[in-house]
Amino acid sequence: MAQPLVKKDDDRDDEAEYSPFLGIEKGAVLQEARVFNDPQLDPRRCSQVITKLLYLLNQGDSFTKVEATEVFFSVTKLFQSKDLGLRRMVYLIIKELSPSADEVIIVTSSLMKDMNSKTDMYRANAIRVLCRITDGTLLTQIERYLKQAIVDKNPVVASAALVSGIHLLQTNPEIVKRWSNEVQEAVQSRAALVQFHALALLQQIRQNDRLAVSKLVTSLTRGTVRSPLAQCLLIRYTSQVIRESNTQTGDRPFYDFLESCLRHKAEMVIFEAARAITELSGVTSRELTPAITVLQLFLSSSKPVLRFAAVRTLNKVAMTHPMAVTNCNIDMESLISDQNRSIATLAITTLLKTGNESSVDRLMKQITNFMSDIADEFKIVVVEAIRSLCLKFPLKYRSLMNFLSNILREEGGFEYKKAIVDSIVILIRDIPEAKESGLLHLCEFIEDCEFTYLSTQILHFLGIEGPKTTDPSKYIRYIYNRVHLENATVRAAAVSTLAKFGAMVDALKPRIFVLLRRCIFDSDDEVRDRATLYLNTLGGDGEVVETDKDVKIFLFGDLDIPLVNLETSLKNYEPSEESFDIDSVPKEVKSQPLVEKKAPGKKPAGLGAPPAGPPSTVDAYERLLSSIPEFSNFGKLFKSSSPVELTEAETEYAVNVVKHIFDRHVVFQYNCINTIPEQLLENVSVIVDASEAEDFAEVTSKPVRSLPYDTPGQTFVAFEKPDGITAVGKFSNTLRFIVKEVDPSTGEAEEDGVEDEYQLEDLEVVAADYMMKVGVSNFRNAWESMGEDFERVDEYGLGPRESLAEAVSAVINLLGMQPCEGTEAVATNSRSHTCLLSGVFLGNVRVLVRLQFGIEGSRDVAMKLAVRSEDEAVGDAIHEIVSCS
Repeated sequence: MAQPLVKKDDDRDDEAEYSPFLGIEKGAVLQEARVFNDPQLDPRRCSQVITKLLYLLNQGDSFTKVEATEVFFSVTKLFQSKDLGLRRMVYLIIKELSPSADEVIIVTSSLMKDMNSKTDMYRANAIRVLCRITDGTLLTQIERYLKQAIVDKNPVVASAALVSGIHLLQTNPEIVKRWSNEVQEAVQSRAALVQFHALALLQQIRQNDRLAVSKLVTSLTRGTVRSPLAQCLLIRYTSQVIRESNTQTGDRPFYDFLESCLRHKAEMVIFEAARAITELSGVTSRELTPAITVLQLFLSSSKPVLRFAAVRTLNKVAMTHPMAVTNCNIDMESLISDQNRSIATLAITTLLKTGNESSVDRLMKQITNFMSDIADEFKIVVVEAIRSLCLKFPLKYRSLMNFLSNILREEGGFEYKKAIVDSIVILIRDIPEAKESGLLHLCEFIEDCEFTYLSTQILHFLGIEGPKTTDPSKYIRYIYNRVHLENATVRAAAVSTLAKFGAMVDALKPRIFVLLRRCIFDSDDEVRDRATLYLNTLGGDGEVVETDKDVKIFLFGDLDIPLVNLETSLKNYEPSEESFDIDSVPKEVKSQPLVEKKAPGKKPAGLGAPPAGPPSTVDAYERLLSSIPEFSNFGKLFKSSSPVELTEAETEYAVNVVKHIFDRHVVFQYNCINTIPEQLLENVSVIVDASEAEDFAEVTSKPVRSLPYDTPGQTFVAFEKPDGITAVGKFSNTLRFIVKEVDPSTGEAEEDGVEDEYQLEDLEVVAADYMMKVGVSNFRNAWESMGEDFERVDEYGLGPRESLAEAVSAVINLLGMQPCEGTEAVATNSRSHTCLLSGVFLGNVRVLVRLQFGIEGSRDVAMKLAVRSEDEAVGDAIHEIVSCS
């Protein structure tokens, strides 16, 4: 028996409601379903049992085939009842049970009878159920009734037929498309829901025909739509037509219609139009003004949903047009105290994006009272907005940094605390004046930090930045406290940080050595090992002497070797008398391998590349090239590119090329596969036309003697280039060979062959081919250690671009360098971005690049390029690559 709906202790504030279905079991309900077979049906009792069955189905309980069939057959007997409420429950349970094709026949006649009933409620529900459980064969039989239902005078019946048409369009599109005339007539209906559903169905019928959709929008924007819901749909379809027309401001179609909708009597239509205008591509301030005005009115609405919708839309607009939203700031300030915390959070983050320098202090006071009332997920949004504001107004760093430090001491989860710590770290790096106060705030935080990850990150950061401050000694106490009060992981990090202070600040070395000696007696072996290593490496006597530069590099320098390469080399190292040489680890970051082209049923085309395997493909290439006498005097191989495909998939011959870069030479390795079983290729070579590569001169080539079916082979062509310049050019390639027919029965080739040629795709040598992707673990340290001696800075205009992300990606690909610290990712709708790149240029010259991008309203992108390298000529070469592109 279902429990009544009761409440727990009416006097309590935390009243909890209990479900009437609490604790019901499938077996018991299936037993109760036998009531459907009673000669005298009890409609109320049957309705209760169907409700329980529906509850079980919606809670994820599944019925076996036998159980579902038994319930279905029992339910069909309920059609004899004339009770309206029970009939509606019968329709629902049949839809949920989704009977099989052979079972559907049993209820089809009853449903078709109801579909033509005089009772409109029967008709509408019968249409919905029939369309849900029917297949294409039965659909053609009832199509005539469905067409009639679409234009029925009763709006409930018409809506049921239209909604069923929307669902059927996914499975039987050809049948539904024949209803266009009836649906077109329903669009003119006076019933709001009928017009809404008819417009939705008509657009889906025509969605693959852009011209038809455009004509539909044009005809309906003349004022024939009365339903607010249909009007909202029409606005969305209009926005879609505007986007697809690709017209810029000035001749934008349908803008007048969107603007006229801002004066509609229905609030939902007004908001939909305002949102559509704000999302137009390349929208101008003049076009935005009327939309911003109505959204500003919504901010003071008594309805929370309107306030939320308005402030969320303004928040998005503020990302791209902050000045357009400033007129709403006073209204949004009043929303900071809104009872709905989502509205308050959006109001604050919008104000932080649009506020000016003079309003920062006032905002901080308002936010302070607000932060304790919201959840962590909202707090993170506010923290990120404050970080952006501080970078926008660096002179206000004191009040913003104090705010961040205060909320850092409050209760909160890991993600929230991590967001605050990350913000403080970024402010310290980007605002030099904030370093001292920021580091002290972080030191105070780790005194009572419950998160090991954050403690170790802060200690690592302290080791980098602390020794560079005016008084490094004041941080020692905070660091050494971690050795006594924390777990082993934090203690080990603290020992490393102490050692960094000892290595970087010679005056502190005696005090640091005293502390490190105490750490030798720690209970954890990692802590003891680190303390012993640092004492022995830095000099155990602890005298105030300058730490050797090599020692600093060994202990705390950047590891300019990708960890994945180091791990692979160590795994492949076989212990012997010869010790492991870290210089043998390849420095190039391996990109993802290209997807191999292969036809169904064929073996993967390895194309004769050196042994696949993680180690170092560069080493394998170097061994291959040094074994060929023609290339033995070219010197050490600098870099090998990823394979570049020169043929399409499914062609007779599969060819790709690898570019090998030497100091004065470039070697093209053409990997070829013959994919025709009936042919044998001999004397295979590639004829290269270098007429568009003036700086290159061909010196030698090496053909393949024989290329049987599905056997990889390599042919080489070597070019000489001038020393010291990044020679670029385009090369045309033609595969030349002698083809001999092969007897399929014996596998032997004919004596005589025919000379033939096969045109390949063109190949380019670009500036990025002379650069190896080599990352650095700490870009700032590497940048400062490189020094300003060979720094060159210049500004460039990159012209109009689709987005800032596209411009950043284009420059990274142009230079062929490794992005550092995740700076290749550009935030959505960002107006500026800084990207950090690292690499090794031809001649093993280290290069660091700092790119600063900005995008204007006209989509024009400007870039500031700063290069530091170990050779001034290389810095000039990088700038020349950018200026000539």
